[in-house]
Amino acid sequence: MNEVIRFALLGLGVGALYALASQGLIVIYRGTGVLNFSLGATAIAGVFLQWELQYEQGWPFLAASLAGIALSALLGALTHWVIMRPLRRASSLIRVIATLGVLITIQAGVVIRYGSNPRQIESWLPTNRVTLWGDVAITVDRLILMAIASASAFGLWLLYRATQFGLATEAVSESERSASAVGVSPNQVALVNWALGSALAAMAGILVVPIITLQVTAMTGLVLAALAAALVADFRSFPIATAAGLVLGIGQTLVGRFVDQQGLGPSLPFLVIIVFLVLRGRSIPLRDYFLRELPMVGNGRMSWDWTIFASGAVVFIMLTKQTKWIDAFTVSLGVAIVLLSIVVLTGYAGQLSLAQYAIAGFGAYVAGRLVAVFDIPFLLGLAAGVAAAVPLGVLFGLPAVRTRGINLAIVTLGLGTTMELMLFRNRDYTGGVQGTQVGNPEIFGYDIGSINHPERYGIFVLAMALLAVWVVANVRRGRSGRRLIAVRTNERAAAALGIDVMLAKLFAFALASAIAALGGILLAFRLSSISYQSFSNYTSITYVGLALLGGVGYLLGAFVGSTMATAGVSQEVLESTWGGVGRWIQLISGIAILLTVLGYKDGVAAEWDRLYTLFKRSKKWGRPYTIELEDVADTAADADHPALVPPRTLSVEGLTVQYGAVVAVDDVSFRLEPGRITGLIGPNGAGKTSLIDALSGFTPASGRVVLEGLDLSAEPAVKRARAGLARSFQSLELFEDSTVFENISVAADPQDLRSYVRDLVWPVNPPFPAEVVRAIVEFQLDDELHRDVKDLSYGKRRLLAIARAVAMHPSVILLDEPAAGLSSAETAELGRVVRRLADEWGMAVLVVEHDMNFVMEVCDEVIVLDFGRLIADGTPEEVRSDPAVIVAYLGLDTDHEPDGSPVSLPTHVAGGGS
Repeated sequence: MNEVIRFALLGLGVGALYALASQGLIVIYRGTGVLNFSLGATAIAGVFLQWELQYEQGWPFLAASLAGIALSALLGALTHWVIMRPLRRASSLIRVIATLGVLITIQAGVVIRYGSNPRQIESWLPTNRVTLWGDVAITVDRLILMAIASASAFGLWLLYRATQFGLATEAVSESERSASAVGVSPNQVALVNWALGSALAAMAGILVVPIITLQVTAMTGLVLAALAAALVADFRSFPIATAAGLVLGIGQTLVGRFVDQQGLGPSLPFLVIIVFLVLRGRSIPLRDYFLRELPMVGNGRMSWDWTIFASGAVVFIMLTKQTKWIDAFTVSLGVAIVLLSIVVLTGYAGQLSLAQYAIAGFGAYVAGRLVAVFDIPFLLGLAAGVAAAVPLGVLFGLPAVRTRGINLAIVTLGLGTTMELMLFRNRDYTGGVQGTQVGNPEIFGYDIGSINHPERYGIFVLAMALLAVWVVANVRRGRSGRRLIAVRTNERAAAALGIDVMLAKLFAFALASAIAALGGILLAFRLSSISYQSFSNYTSITYVGLALLGGVGYLLGAFVGSTMATAGVSQEVLESTWGGVGRWIQLISGIAILLTVLGYKDGVAAEWDRLYTLFKRSKKWGRPYTIELEDVADTAADADHPALVPPRTLSVEGLTVQYGAVVAVDDVSFRLEPGRITGLIGPNGAGKTSLIDALSGFTPASGRVVLEGLDLSAEPAVKRARAGLARSFQSLELFEDSTVFENISVAADPQDLRSYVRDLVWPVNPPFPAEVVRAIVEFQLDDELHRDVKDLSYGKRRLLAIARAVAMHPSVILLDEPAAGLSSAETAELGRVVRRLADEWGMAVLVVEHDMNFVMEVCDEVIVLDFGRLIADGTPEEVRSDPAVIVAYLGLDTDHEPDGSPVSLPTHVAGGGS
């Protein structure tokens, strides 16, 4: 027992680092809503400056420490002011990658100045031992570190609870716009918090490096691990984060001492992250930024002329240039394959994974061990490694069912780091000191080894890269690609169209893992002996940045970004042009990533595509890109032919929606019948939108929802949509990154599983059937199919939202404020179209609308909600003169005018959404 206590006390040193670093993470997050992945790099810069000033320049410890802390604070403030402030309205994806770019840049700069070798530092704190009892003792430095971490937590708690600055930070964290309205500057608050959080991390590093050694990557990894303590504290409570950090340090030391599994101890914080974010469903409380924009997505069309030309140029270089050039192109092509996996996962599906290079390493591990241990042929090992990565990708993708965005990035970082620490760094599993000996790869007895025949291996890697880009292009152009784009843009809208969001995400993870494994295997087999320690989480982070730099939504972007990889083409160009400059490639990559997120967040490939399009237009080359309806419609389709839907009645019985103690919908019952339009009206807050959300499966509710005998009460939104229940949204929720054609296609596409496999080799886009053609013509979108959604007028966007729901050919359609924002003429035309949906299509239609004139003219019957309860139903005339409705809308306590004449509801009043 005493031995357990002794090792537990030793863990207080690392625990203090976790505690202080987690405090820095919380400070920055509370003040800005940004999860700062670069905090470790910012801190290590200050730590190295302190070391240099004290040991190289002879400064006193205290003065050198203050200078180091000041440098980290300055770097934190500059990060906010120069990088994050211009990105305050960018998507969380862009902001996360921006912090990764800062990490890469600062860490590369520190490595250039100080090198990457570890340094043993004498403790700046007293290290004499204090005996507690018997043979249990603790060094004084551990006690001091614990006291500093505790005092810091108390000071921060007091700062944010009892000072004007703390109150201002709290106000900004609740709402930046509201805080600005009362005179609080979000920028000033964020600037101070960035500086303070960075200073805390630097102080932690200065105090703890004598225990962990002074090394760039070690500090960065430990600060990333401190995310676990901040997460336990919900990114708010400093005392809880401090306690969690100390417990993590103790636990890590005990596991390392008493559990015989290499890497398990350092993996403990990341396992805690996984447990909290996945098993317990915890997530980081994301700040509500508005006007966020995701990176653009390419159309997936390959230019075979340019592809053949570029491939021929690469083959020419492989056959004529020196080995160093061949190897540089081989590395860049291998990295390009890995980056293509990020294009699929992040660019198309919107899932930010920081473990793609770890998955690439797993594929290389399986292939390498099979070839080395079981002496199987190279191609068979390659196929086995790719196949083995698929279930691993699905496993990594399971957290995406419950987490997304930053939360998913943290989970995948934890999973990838755990695999790195427990597998890739474990020599018992990777072939000992010499690594995994795979020899020279052969194809049917033909030696293509990179050592003896670098040009052969390079051409083989080129062929694999072309295969990978062809597969990704097929997916983008097929039904599966449209589903991924829909999920990326808006998961609610995708589910409302019958897309299985979970299946789409798992497909993206599986495909991306297979592609990443292919790239990892090709990179690993360049050498006859494989060292798996190169498959690190830092490289995974770097490759996400390179994918964004090239254009994370574009096929070409993967190849552009890969040129900036270590040992790639750009480094060789720099080395050949200016000797010794190649070692700056990481710094150059980091700066390029930051410039990209600031100026060209869509990436270099997107900018090239835009400029090339403008150039073609200026020269009047070719024809403008258009989509003609007759080219995408079934030849037998007749837009004038009636498109009757299966007649089904929707019965709602005792529907109740409750949010905590608030009852939004209270025991509501009604029926929607084929060929009839029912209007749903009520004052603001009456529960109308909550009712539609409950009917469509987006809000938990009690009661029964039955569609022609099929009980949908317990079914999710996807199954309700596939059963024939469609809806539009008050806020439109279109797929902004897609064209009108793609928005309608994703609704009209059969939701089969075969397309996920078939699209890999042969994407099939079935022609629009008659009912979809009629919907396009009905809503006057036949001339707009080729246009991007963001280029449409608001009126056209509103019509597209309804047309997309109609394209599903549903029996029941729920329209949430379809006429909002339309002109009088557009509203009148919409009324005629909605009327035809009931009369000619046979749909049962529910309309929530604030335009009373629209409701009274279009609807067959009207139901009225007030405070969640159904207060009236009947024909429009009956409802208009209903006393309960008049009281609810006009606030009257009588249904008669002073002269005794009856009061009726004016045509211009009705409630908005609720």
